[in-house]
Amino acid sequence: MIKKAEHVALIVTDMERSIQYYSSMFGYKLRTRGQSATRDMAFLYHDDQPGFEIELIRDLKPLGEYSDSGIVNHLAFTVENIEEAMEYYRQKGVQFNSEKPNTAIDGAKTIFFHGPDRELLQFVQPNRERV
Repeated sequence: MIKKAEHVALIVTDMERSIQYYSSMFGYKLRTRGQSATRDMAFLYHDDQPGFEIELIRDLKPLGEYSDSGIVNHLAFTVENIEEAMEYYRQKGVQFNSEKPNTAIDGAKTIFFHGPDRELLQFVQPNRERV
């Protein structure tokens, strides 16, 4: 049975830029980095999210469209107050895909934006009434 989410894998074009982005923007830290014959990979962790990691993958030798078969729709981050988070990240240069948060079917507030490789990212302020 499934116990938790393990990691999300994102295809990137510039490993250094992506590590820097997730570190400086969201506080993730590099756990390990390595290469195979075809890929550069890095695993990032966050002290407040034990057991969940972001895996970054950069093709060294393109073997076709890996991202077509391994595409991730988006990576979501939980925030306490979405309006405060939006203001904070706007000051860091984030441009959101809409002016105001949307309301999800469970009452959560959400907003999307893009990372350095145009990967889709999301902030979620959960509905406090949700059990």
